[in-house]
Amino acid sequence: MKIEVYSPTIRRKEMDAVLTAMVEDKIGPGERSRLLIQTAREHLHFDYALALRSPATALYLALKALDVKDGDGVLVSALSPRYYAQVFADLRLTPLYCDVSFSSPCMNRETIEKAIAAAASKADTESAGTQPRCIVLHHTLGFVPDIASITVLGIPVIEDISQSYCPSPADTNTEAAAEGQANTSSPVHGVFAILGLEERDMLTSGGGALLFAMNRRDGSALRGYANIPPEYCLPDINAALAAVQFREAARNMERRREIAQAYTQASLRTKHKRFVSLDGIEYNNYAFPLVLETGMKDVAAYARKKEIIVESAFEQSLAGSGISDSTLCPASYSLSLRTALFPLYPRLASSDAQRVSRLIMTLP
Repeated sequence: MKIEVYSPTIRRKEMDAVLTAMVEDKIGPGERSRLLIQTAREHLHFDYALALRSPATALYLALKALDVKDGDGVLVSALSPRYYAQVFADLRLTPLYCDVSFSSPCMNRETIEKAIAAAASKADTESAGTQPRCIVLHHTLGFVPDIASITVLGIPVIEDISQSYCPSPADTNTEAAAEGQANTSSPVHGVFAILGLEERDMLTSGGGALLFAMNRRDGSALRGYANIPPEYCLPDINAALAAVQFREAARNMERRREIAQAYTQASLRTKHKRFVSLDGIEYNNYAFPLVLETGMKDVAAYARKKEIIVESAFEQSLAGSGISDSTLCPASYSLSLRTALFPLYPRLASSDAQRVSRLIMTLP
């Protein structure tokens, strides 16, 4: 049987929660969305949050809450999701694309400063003299950027933790947490944060997002959107699913860790490279990416012969879709061509995980 690169982790508990919402005829925005926010607050410890129908709506409102103006610059990684570009266009903002390093899929202080300098120095382009109004910091593939060094720049940050969410040590209740080993969770430093709940996000509601602020001062800006039309709000049927996902996150995290450990051992026998996590932050194993020394097509074709699907990690990114300038972001462009994703999700059967390990071990 073919092994897909991705599969949502939906078990009986999620099904029962959604079915209950349907039986009660409460599928539109309502009480379950409020309960989801309450559940999320227990895990994320934010001051205020909105439950919304999509990450695009969340990003739009976060930028509006920062009071951005036509033509303002927004610093963004070239490996961020391509839907960002549409939101920027809708708000008439100027994206300032930042590169990444070859060891991490996230932008850093150095690449941000280079993007600022490049925008200021090009007098013959649309971004000439554009001053950055904010940073949209995507935690790409679940890797956490060095947020503390970025906030020192004094530019407001909107964090996107859709792929990097993971339960706190108190939630996991593992020996590693008890022994004080590397933390799997990371504090949110941004003015606002987005937790996407789409099909391929770390948690899913089948579609939607939470937009939240960690402190009361920043939360007051979001409270101005408390009475937005229900068409923008997360339906209860989706909220019911997401609430269970929060409660099951620790269990799913453990399974991801087990699979990733086997894959990592297999990858050590290849010439392909892995990304590096920040010191003190354990990777949440959102995915298993490898930066290939050979061509993506060759690896994908080899995997298909083994009935295993391998995908390009950044096909739906700004760089992968050709939206960002490859000459300004050469590392991002290179990684968009050479980074492969291998199947890793909690419901992956042990026998299938062994098949993927063997595949990784014998990659061309």
